[in-house]
Amino acid sequence: MALHLIKLCVGCDSITDLEEWIEENRAVHRRLGRDYEQTHTTRMVPKRVEELLGGGSLYWVIKGQVAARQTLLDVRPFTDSDGIGRCRLVLDPKVIAVEPRPYRPFQGWRYLVAKDAPRDIDGREGDLAKMPEDMRRELAELGLL
Repeated sequence: MALHLIKLCVGCDSITDLEEWIEENRAVHRRLGRDYEQTHTTRMVPKRVEELLGGGSLYWVIKGQVAARQTLLDVRPFTDSDGIGRCRLVLDPKVIAVEPRPYRPFQGWRYLVAKDAPRDIDGREGDLAKMPEDMRRELAELGLL
């Protein structure tokens, strides 16, 4: 069973914001003639890397709710220019909406076991997949999802 990470998506108000940020980054790399690889830098290095890379994802908490995930492709520890150990989480740029679920603020990231991870919202979910994100968010806040 896969192990996941969960992290706050600071400064992001919606899944669309996250997707636009990814696309802007990709466009900058393209203009500079660089290959694009989406990464997210974090301070701590996960100890359970093998479990994470066995099908794990990074789940994003947006405005107090788990809202989306991205498949985790690699974990790359490094030391920055100040000599501080950090970690690059390499992510699939495709953002997948998940069933919204309230989540309290926290610092850094946390492990999320597969049985506790929210399900993906896709075409099989019928009306839920077609519903606007803000409506899903509001219904989840009311406890109706």
